[in-house]
Amino acid sequence: MANPLSLLGEIHTAISIIPAAAGLYSFAKYRAIRPETSVGKIYLATLALSAISAFGLSSTGGFNPGHALAIVVLVVSGICLLLPKLGFLGRLIPYLTNLGFSFTYFLLWVPGINETLSRLPPSHPIGNGPDSPPVKAALLAWVVLFTAGSLAQAFIVSRRQARRAIA
Repeated sequence: MANPLSLLGEIHTAISIIPAAAGLYSFAKYRAIRPETSVGKIYLATLALSAISAFGLSSTGGFNPGHALAIVVLVVSGICLLLPKLGFLGRLIPYLTNLGFSFTYFLLWVPGINETLSRLPPSHPIGNGPDSPPVKAALLAWVVLFTAGSLAQAFIVSRRQARRAIA
């Protein structure tokens, strides 16, 4: 049987569901996470809360890969928010912004996939940690989906830029 969640683990999980849903909604509606929209603001605020709350979680009692992911999420989010101000990047800005925010969504789900498959169903979890074959397979599928989605986003940005150049 999987380890039960601590109170902080339950709060962290509840918070993490919000950016997962907001990001999915944003991808469906805008084909990207757009920080200027209300759903984008919800995504970023709750993603930050999710990352910050992850620092209180540790089954080993010290720094762990989840903490490293939280740091990367916060740094990449900050960079993506600054990118539009870096005019010297020119036409690369929308590509980099989409890739960066999509990467934060990707990273949000990495521990979520591991934890979900390592805890559910409670009586006989599908996986037993990040090294178990079902978790590795799910994470590989997630990498493939992220890669395909990022390529699709780049194609969409390129089409938008081409239309603007014609207009």
